[in-house]
Amino acid sequence: MAAAEYNFPNPSALSWIELAKNVFDDLNSRWNVTTCNGGLKWQIYSTNVGYGYKSTITNTGFFQLSARLARYTGNTTYLETNEKVWNWMTGVGLISNGYNVYDGTDDTINCSSVNHDQWTYNNAALIYGTAMLANVSADTTPWLNRTIGFLNAAKSLFFSPYFNATNVMFEAECEQPNTCDVDQFSFKAYLSRWLYGSAKLLPQLENTIIDIMVPTALAAAQSCSGGSNDRSCGTRWWYGGWDGAMGLGQQMAALEAIHGLLINTVDAPSIAPIKSSAII
Repeated sequence: MAAAEYNFPNPSALSWIELAKNVFDDLNSRWNVTTCNGGLKWQIYSTNVGYGYKSTITNTGFFQLSARLARYTGNTTYLETNEKVWNWMTGVGLISNGYNVYDGTDDTINCSSVNHDQWTYNNAALIYGTAMLANVSADTTPWLNRTIGFLNAAKSLFFSPYFNATNVMFEAECEQPNTCDVDQFSFKAYLSRWLYGSAKLLPQLENTIIDIMVPTALAAAQSCSGGSNDRSCGTRWWYGGWDGAMGLGQQMAALEAIHGLLINTVDAPSIAPIKSSAII
């Protein structure tokens, strides 16, 4: 989807936007109403561990893709999907009235309770998805208010872990007890990327976002001083330097936090060119 939005040269077989539409169609076909009145499962195959889990990231990813396709193509059918996913997630309690975003629920219990873990990437996917909708919808107010709600929740949950680390991003579920797994090391990358992206779509939010991302980027850069080359990035940016951890996820997270500060040197994501119907 990003390749289409930023006008990458198309592959020879299918265009980037055709590939994105195909992914959407596949996800849409998997919308499962046999339990919980809807939602996407975390796993595709029944033999996979976690098949019964309806994970938030699966559904927020679908939500965001639909929003981006709506903006890029101008096809309002995608907006109907956004309403469907939003109503389902709020209905089962994955999104709270205070814009907390919980990790998932389970169709083996008909989604009667939720896993209340909160991760940066779930919040991030919804910040950017709602920002896309606020940018494209005829009535921007509801989606703008939701973007602001998720932004405020992110500031409260995922920044300022200590008094001397004000406005520094952290993964609240696992960084302080030092229990993050390989996947979780990368989650902050998505929050950084989609906060910056939201600032580009909704300039009225830029100052608020930059206020938290500059200290975050500085702390991330300070953490990138480890390893044999003194350039490996750590996990806990509030540590005040390299914390001894390194890996792909750490590098991804630091890169997104730092290079996003260049947002004012690039354009917002593009939309599809309008094709002329004139006969020549």
